[in-house]
Amino acid sequence: MRSLAIGYILKSLLIVSILLIAHKLESDSSRTALCKNYSMRNRRFLFALGLISLLCPSLGHAQALRFQPQGAVAAGQGNAFAAQADDASAIHYNPAGLSQVDGVQVITGTALLGGSVKFNSQTGIDSRGDFGGSVALPPPSHSYVSANLGALGWDSLSKVTVGLGLTSPFGLNIRYPLDGPFNTAVTSAALPLIDIKPTLAYKLNDQLAIGVGADIYTFAGFLGQGHAEQRQVGSGALAGASVEFNGNGTGAGANLSLLYTPLRNSDGKPIASVGLVYRTQAVVPLSGSFLVNGAKVADASTSLVLPQIFTGGIAIWPVRTSEREWKLEVDVEYVEWKSNRNLDIHLSSGGVVPQPQQWKTVPVVAIGTEYKWLHPEWLPHWDVAVRSGYTHTENPVPDMTFNPAIVSLSSNTLSLGAGFLCKGPGRFLGMVPCGGASALWPKAIGMDVAFQEWFYEPRTVTGNLNSTVNGAYHAFVHLGTFSFKFIF
Repeated sequence: MRSLAIGYILKSLLIVSILLIAHKLESDSSRTALCKNYSMRNRRFLFALGLISLLCPSLGHAQALRFQPQGAVAAGQGNAFAAQADDASAIHYNPAGLSQVDGVQVITGTALLGGSVKFNSQTGIDSRGDFGGSVALPPPSHSYVSANLGALGWDSLSKVTVGLGLTSPFGLNIRYPLDGPFNTAVTSAALPLIDIKPTLAYKLNDQLAIGVGADIYTFAGFLGQGHAEQRQVGSGALAGASVEFNGNGTGAGANLSLLYTPLRNSDGKPIASVGLVYRTQAVVPLSGSFLVNGAKVADASTSLVLPQIFTGGIAIWPVRTSEREWKLEVDVEYVEWKSNRNLDIHLSSGGVVPQPQQWKTVPVVAIGTEYKWLHPEWLPHWDVAVRSGYTHTENPVPDMTFNPAIVSLSSNTLSLGAGFLCKGPGRFLGMVPCGGASALWPKAIGMDVAFQEWFYEPRTVTGNLNSTVNGAYHAFVHLGTFSFKFIF
């Protein structure tokens, strides 16, 4: 797992190294002439390079079944970004927003997450779980690349922007002591699910844009064990034995979105916008094994149902001038977990291990703000942003089917963030040129950071199908995330 985290760092360094080499070539007069003659070819090369960078990420999995932060700009605003959606991470938050992203843009980042779950049983026995360590490894990560087709030389398609994303919006990684009070329910669980997101946005006019995309959910062999798994201690005839269910598979869903911008300022920038996003339900069939004490006993299969999600957001900019911008946004989501009725495991021997779920639909409310200084006198050639936000998420899991494998507690999340975008003659980190004349060199380089603290509301579970699970649960999670941005 540590090697994946190291691999992510090396990938980021590789991108910077490529940019430095390109800048060196740009300083050669003959190379400059070549760039002028073949600038469009180089732009296509950069797009391909971005795709390669995107498809080779060091991914991690999330610590709840739905992991909302998928980019530091949005995370710093409490994930309220569906109506702004003005960078390549719109691929996740509102694909129609890609219509606002000019040229070629690459975003890649990761999150460092830690925390714990505390349990107090009705019999006075306590336990504690974590997310695989003090910091979850491999870390949940995100990568996006977008390109306006007009910038690639197809002038007739300048209203079309395409993108590709790779995220981990659903996931699970948790562990408890093997001798814990509810070890017959779970001792560890992992769901290293990734989402591949091909996306297209079309700008109908200055007020309206639409987006469409696919969500291809699958597993990868380089990510953890490359499959979903749950481990527990057996009961009944298997009392005391180590029991494991695992499986992998691929499922697909789709997303449709709209961005409506009724008001713009004299520079053509939005000062009010509305974002609407619909994500379809997706079913991921899981096929694998049922193991007892490490030995395969039977083939096993089940189906993981991921919810359809309705999202609506409204953003306004009370201030939007050539020097400063201030945005306020409210997003509301309805996550239809009610489609998750059961996770019954079917064995090749003919048996069925019942795992009822009976989850319910819940709302998610996010409020976020961003204040931005554009090339201020105290930091010329830079745009600087500060962000904050709040998110409230309801618990979708009833007491009867609650499983400690999932941190299913209502939560209140506070977010803080900052962003730095370096342009033209500025120098990123004091040494990397932020802009160059060559198509091989970006026009701007940026870094965004965010910190979130998830305050979970305490929960007392009663009447569970597995009585050992009954008791009081307390949890906390803290998360720091960052994204690097390259604009060509």
